[in-house]
Amino acid sequence: MSVRKILIYPEPFLRKKAEPVERVDSAVKALIDDMVETMYYGRGLGLAAPQVGVCKRVIVLDVPESRDESVPEERRPEPRKGVNLLKLVNPEIIEASGEIRFEEGCLSLPGVTAEVKRAAEVVVRALNEDGEPVKIRADGLLAIALQHEIDHLDGILFIDRLSRLKRNMVLRRFKKAMMAEKAL
Repeated sequence: MSVRKILIYPEPFLRKKAEPVERVDSAVKALIDDMVETMYYGRGLGLAAPQVGVCKRVIVLDVPESRDESVPEERRPEPRKGVNLLKLVNPEIIEASGEIRFEEGCLSLPGVTAEVKRAAEVVVRALNEDGEPVKIRADGLLAIALQHEIDHLDGILFIDRLSRLKRNMVLRRFKKAMMAEKAL
């Protein structure tokens, strides 16, 4: 396993539509392992293969369980890695309903977030890391993360789901953050 380089916007590769995986073989499993390690290294909730320069329909996610907001932040347990880890090949949304708004960020657009409108509930069909079919019903943060990562497979970034005005504001903040980072 190794940490791969995460492509950063405006890298054109992020806009490519990923190809379906024909067979879940050792190369795909190695990619998945690298993606999991890269996601954790980047402190993300999810990662899509195009974000690490691979044009395949593969995503990984580890969305923490919902937290008890009545417990003060300093007394809440740390989210445990791997408890909700999903490794999905050729995922597709087959049902979507409702509407939810959530502040999203992205490892390919570090340092910026924006409120995005998504379906509140989704059903996703995919293959697991062993090539077996799975169906996932999700709501809340998991539904949001699934939609976000599947968008990456189609060359769509969360900023594409914003109004032009909001997108321009987010991109200005992103450029400032990148310039400040380069100055360090």
